[in-house]
Amino acid sequence: MNMVPYPTPRPITEAGDSVAAVGRIAAVPTILEVLCRTTGMGFAAVARVTEDRWIACSVHDEIAFGLVPGSELNPAATICNEVRETLEPVAIDNVAEDRLYSDHPVPALYAFQSYISMPILLPDGRFFGTLCAIDPRPARLRSPERIGMFKLFAELIGFHLGALEQVAASEVRLSDEQKSSELREQFIAVLGHDLRNPLTAIAIGAELLEKAPLGEKASRTVRVIRASAKRMSSLIDDVMDFARGRLGAGLTLDLTATAPLEPVLAQVIAELQSSFPDRAIDVTMALKRPVVCDQGRVGQLLSNLLGNALAYGVAAEPIRITAASDAASFELSVANGGDAIPAEVLGRMFQPFVRGAVRPRQQGLGLGLFIASEIARAHGGTLTALSSAQETRFTFTMPVEGPRTA
Repeated sequence: MNMVPYPTPRPITEAGDSVAAVGRIAAVPTILEVLCRTTGMGFAAVARVTEDRWIACSVHDEIAFGLVPGSELNPAATICNEVRETLEPVAIDNVAEDRLYSDHPVPALYAFQSYISMPILLPDGRFFGTLCAIDPRPARLRSPERIGMFKLFAELIGFHLGALEQVAASEVRLSDEQKSSELREQFIAVLGHDLRNPLTAIAIGAELLEKAPLGEKASRTVRVIRASAKRMSSLIDDVMDFARGRLGAGLTLDLTATAPLEPVLAQVIAELQSSFPDRAIDVTMALKRPVVCDQGRVGQLLSNLLGNALAYGVAAEPIRITAASDAASFELSVANGGDAIPAEVLGRMFQPFVRGAVRPRQQGLGLGLFIASEIARAHGGTLTALSSAQETRFTFTMPVEGPRTA
């Protein structure tokens, strides 16, 4: 297909904030890929659109359109600018047959035949930009299902951007010590409520997409969305625990459970094993005495330790989990093979946000081991780490009767 050359994007000058904000939303690249897969479009983007700027914040490009995050176009030469002015979506199945856009200069400028642009609004109603897609071929876009899908994802992105603004604002206000107690509750509320709402919408959207007649690639992408939503929920839990610990509330424990602990630990292991079916996990449990503990928190501790071992252990060697209790104490350990962790790094393993310095491959916020150590401390116990050329072992030990101050 012969296509006219696309205009050369102008380099960015002051677009870093918008690009960085969208870049912090881990689900956006997957959303753009799903939109392309389900509509057949070759290019999709999240754009920051103002009266005088059109900035690409995130891009999925299969047609060599030539834009990357940070690229700019003249907003007056985009239909997104019309969306900004009207706050109404625009969907074009076939430019050549469209009564309003067949003679419009923008489609001719960019040589596209199909186009859709959905406004992205922040929770307070402010216009941020657009979720848009184009392709040089016609496509069926003006159906309620596809317009609804774009609208859903645009709302998700808007919710995320608004939540990020609230978190950033809360962090600034937290510098005022006299308001720390009130702001702590607001900050945790943002994490626990405002960020969970879009996650719920993501899960619902993915569930709807799974029921649609998608190809295998698109189906895999939808599964990635659901997995990403689950991981994002886990990250929110980690940040909430961190906020409670650092802002004064501390981790809360529920010591009312009387059921055996072993099934809880087995369930955690089974869930992670299902995500890593090719990895061997050897489990030994000898719980001779009931353990007075917050079973959910101990399960969270094991999940963090096992997830760490799966991420960094040698795949050819089994991960070894042991859990035992006697008259005095409960001990839980997770060991994996791999290179020895240097002593200077081992001493910082339980500090928050150390992944960039000591574990560059790690995905997430670098809070897992910190939170595990906080769970151990809340139970009146300890979490230690030993590492040699033979194995790396994390061991949690606590009184079998539970923390002294429950």
